[in-house]
Amino acid sequence: MLDSSGIEADDAAHNIAQHRAIFISDIHLGTRASQADELLEFLKHNDAETIYLVGDIVDFWRVKRGPVWPQAHNDVLQKLMRKVRKGSRLVYIPGNHDEGLRDYAGTHFGGIEIMQQCVHETADGKRLLVMHGDEFDVVVRNARWLALLGDHGYELALWSNTPLNWARRRLGLGYWSLSGYLKQRVKQAVNFIGEFEMALASEARRYGADGIVCGHIHRAADRMIDGVRYLNCGDWVESCTALVEEHDGSIRLIQWREHSRPGKAVDAIAHAQPLQLRTS
Repeated sequence: MLDSSGIEADDAAHNIAQHRAIFISDIHLGTRASQADELLEFLKHNDAETIYLVGDIVDFWRVKRGPVWPQAHNDVLQKLMRKVRKGSRLVYIPGNHDEGLRDYAGTHFGGIEIMQQCVHETADGKRLLVMHGDEFDVVVRNARWLALLGDHGYELALWSNTPLNWARRRLGLGYWSLSGYLKQRVKQAVNFIGEFEMALASEARRYGADGIVCGHIHRAADRMIDGVRYLNCGDWVESCTALVEEHDGSIRLIQWREHSRPGKAVDAIAHAQPLQLRTS
């Protein structure tokens, strides 16, 4: 049975993995690059007591220039709100692309808690600082015009992924991201990512936290930095990744695109493995 948005109303038809918490960042709804369809599939197959939206959920920078808003973008928002109505706690931590919502930090709207940042305690007692991370991006903080210029260049690189991967599919090859490749290979980008990760780990240490959950740089990660667990949600533009905490306190990083190939979406829930991504 379908509701008015076309979302399946009977979740019992899906094999749903129940987590203690889900962390998602950088969806960039309102842009052509947003993988809203992939995210909707992930949300159909995964639920949690608490869902953290770790910034850049709606891309207001792009919306101001004229939004791209297909039905799937509505469906993602409606799916999240439906989870709230069914009892999930939804915490929204705005990023730089939806920074206008930071003015409402500390308030509740329709069951959504808006926070600048927060501390999440895992089932096994670990304290994780949760924040978007742009606060430690020198370009965003001190040279906004340069950040906007870079945003246009990144958007162009993302646009190139579409025709490139159309050709790769015709050749029987898998998905490959030009924008992701450039971020891994351009020395300045690699150095920036490394400095960003170190700065976030230091902030967690300043809070006395065991780790940090963030987004912003569109690079999923789960690694230790000087005794602090650095966890980056990744994004739903290139990698389609999310962090999940299980009921024993363990945290896994799921790369959904790998799991959502025909015939593998449901099985992947039980067999997803943590990713070990490094900048070196």
